[in-house]
Amino acid sequence: MTGVQTCALPISPMFPSHDMVTIKLDQIDHKVLEILQQNAKITNAQLSKEIGLSPAPTLERVKKLETSGIIQSYHAQLNRDKVGLGVTTFVTVSLTGHKKQVTESFVEQINQIPEVIECHHVTGSGDFLLKIIAKDISSYQKLMLEKINEKK
Repeated sequence: MTGVQTCALPISPMFPSHDMVTIKLDQIDHKVLEILQQNAKITNAQLSKEIGLSPAPTLERVKKLETSGIIQSYHAQLNRDKVGLGVTTFVTVSLTGHKKQVTESFVEQINQIPEVIECHHVTGSGDFLLKIIAKDISSYQKLMLEKINEKK
């Protein structure tokens, strides 16, 4: 299984990077984004009909949304049961220590586990929240015992 793993530590939450520039979107941009989220395979001709513009300015708007980073990529949404990934769980992880080296080591190791498709550094009673997809309950339990619990 290949997963999109998104476990990373923030560079500096107190000082946002220059990438955090807000881009003004009008009603048509919002409509384009709504349609593309529902059907990324829509043709430019069909998209232009749905938003009420001709094809050339429609394509220009989509390109602008892509180059500005608002649209980052297009994905295929899979039926997890049909590809043998029937169990999705969310797991809170508490580390044994909170030093930078411990945290970075955990992130590095957790990124090596393909079943972990998301990893978020959180506040509260745990340190990380993991989204895990496994074939079935026994696969999940084995993963937890043999891989996840060993990384803390």
